[in-house]
Amino acid sequence: MTLWTMVIKMSEGFGKTCAIFFLTLIFALPLGMVVALLRKSKNKIISNSVRFIISVLRGTPLMLQLLAVTYGPYYLFDISVSRNKLIPVVIAFSINYAAYFAEIYRGGIESISVGQYEAAEVLGYTRAQTFMRIILPQVIKRILPSVTNEIVTLVKDTSMAFTVSYQEMFTIGKQIANSQTSFLPFVVAGVFYFVFNAAVDFVMGKTEKMLDYYQ
Repeated sequence: MTLWTMVIKMSEGFGKTCAIFFLTLIFALPLGMVVALLRKSKNKIISNSVRFIISVLRGTPLMLQLLAVTYGPYYLFDISVSRNKLIPVVIAFSINYAAYFAEIYRGGIESISVGQYEAAEVLGYTRAQTFMRIILPQVIKRILPSVTNEIVTLVKDTSMAFTVSYQEMFTIGKQIANSQTSFLPFVVAGVFYFVFNAAVDFVMGKTEKMLDYYQ
């Protein structure tokens, strides 16, 4: 197999890699905020329950969570495994990354001084207005570097989808490597991931510069 043929075959899987990446961000980013707010709830039962769930998700391998979401319903409830593996893969990734984003959000929210809440109250803002108009813009600015790190990690973690036989780029590369007895497909995969991460880093860098007016 020529290098060009190899690149074309793996580029087909790259589209599925992008699907995992973008769908995970679409669901995990807002879900992480919801989880962070529940984690900060004044109700101890809710906050402690969410804290425990976050600990489980952050303390167990993503690979194990992928297997649990994909095959768990079959072994536990005798429900057939989804024919479209993208669904359980995105669910597992979204839940896992929401837990990490939640802790990042929580750290950002807690870094805002109490004085800003008090000033907003004096000005007549409601709690929702205070959060959306004053707190959240500052939180986004402060947590962006940490969020960028997680997004970069997500690009590389998409390769774990091979554990449930989802035909993303790394899975195809692994199949080619086994059939051709060659390490070259892994090199090609590495280049794909590097370019993807470079693009992510560029976009996030531009976003940080756009938010410089919050300094």
